[in-house]
Amino acid sequence: MENPVAPTPGRPRLTRQKVLDAALRLVDSDGADALTMRRLGQALDCDPMALYRYAENRAALLDGVAETVLAQLIIPADGTGWETRLRTAGHDFRHLALAHPNVVPLIVARPLATPLGLRPVGTLRPLEQILALLIGAGFAPEQALHAYRAYFGLLHGHVLNELQEVLVDPGATDTLLRLGLDRLPPDEFPHIRSLADALLAGYDGEAELDRGLDLLLDGLRAERPSAPLQGRG
Repeated sequence: MENPVAPTPGRPRLTRQKVLDAALRLVDSDGADALTMRRLGQALDCDPMALYRYAENRAALLDGVAETVLAQLIIPADGTGWETRLRTAGHDFRHLALAHPNVVPLIVARPLATPLGLRPVGTLRPLEQILALLIGAGFAPEQALHAYRAYFGLLHGHVLNELQEVLVDPGATDTLLRLGLDRLPPDEFPHIRSLADALLAGYDGEAELDRGLDLLLDGLRAERPSAPLQGRG
């Protein structure tokens, strides 16, 4: 059980959650590279050495930041139908990504270097919740696992694409974009050039995610056993 560090006069008591919340604010404002024990200690007005009571090293802090954000993604076990819940959770995940773009690499790419069994427990909760949802909806356990992989593959890819669209060059004007498309050789890029108007019309991340979810849910519905435990929703 956590033993909070006793506060000194004028300083609040530290807890693991307060440390992680401060770490998340630092990552949100300055990026993951800015998160060090020293900077976090400054943000919390405490000795950096005191932070090791709550995270054994910087890597554990980064894992904690990812857990803190993913803890906000709730996939309910009951209520509306399984498709509605997957769609709602997908949009909730997108909103979290847009609210915490600097955390997205910690959620999407960082786990690749860590075996599943060694990942922080908090980062595995979406997997458990999705498996429970799909198995309860009539999918066989291995079907549910494959569906989870396809589902989060779609969500991860979408948020990376959307963040690239909205963050890489937010100040680009239509004229600059048009010039960029016009410089492409027509014989090598005929389809991109033909879609110039659509590309310049702007990117609707919510609508694009719904299109992707439509395709995924259609495929899952086709694979679902004929005698489900729950309605479609």
